[in-house]
Amino acid sequence: MAAQTFQQEFVQMPPVTRAYTTACVLTTIAVQLDIITPFQIYFNPDLIFRQYQVWRLVTNFLYFGPIGFNFLFNMIFAYRYCRMLEEGSFRGRTADFFFMFIFGGFLMILLALFVNLVFLGSAFTIMLVYVWSRRNPYVRMNFFGLMNFQAPYLPWVLLGFSLLLGNSIIVDLMGIAIGHIYYFFEDVFPQQPGGFRLLKTPGFLKYMFDSHHEDPNYNPLPEDRPGGFDWGQGQQVGEDNPEPDQQ
Repeated sequence: MAAQTFQQEFVQMPPVTRAYTTACVLTTIAVQLDIITPFQIYFNPDLIFRQYQVWRLVTNFLYFGPIGFNFLFNMIFAYRYCRMLEEGSFRGRTADFFFMFIFGGFLMILLALFVNLVFLGSAFTIMLVYVWSRRNPYVRMNFFGLMNFQAPYLPWVLLGFSLLLGNSIIVDLMGIAIGHIYYFFEDVFPQQPGGFRLLKTPGFLKYMFDSHHEDPNYNPLPEDRPGGFDWGQGQQVGEDNPEPDQQ
């Protein structure tokens, strides 16, 4: 029964979310089974540009470390917020969503040339969280049952949590910065007087992803339903009420 439920959930996932999270899980399992090693997939400009190991441009986004708390933390956040974005503000715009992946990944790789980071998956997850949080500003959230706040503060709460765990905040700051750049280019600047859309999805991506008709039986996960998982004593990152608070 559990296997059937998992299969149904997997099939219902939108395509980009399904592809990305599956690639992350398979990469982690491959490392865990010693099929590959982290040294074969981490970001290394010399190996990429001098020895043409171009797969590292992608694989460095797919590994969050060995299976454990950090892996589960990142995977659950990546899955939830990736899915809510794809089924919410990007509903019917798979090409635009995939282009956001390309845009964010490209900027992270540029920054990684100057910052000592070899795996960028965690920063990419924070970028997804940031974009979702800015597009759902009235959703109220709960963290460990200790504090309540509105969605736009979530990336900063996660940054503080990383700091408490002794992790480097450079990863979180990179994700927040690039998420804000995308949000500004896509949502803020076009609405300004004289503004226009700076990010235009290439036509071939629209042909690849958006030329099909939408499945009428598709059951999406509403974007304004806060995502997350149980934090200790049954508390969730987001409340269960699917309706955002109104101000």
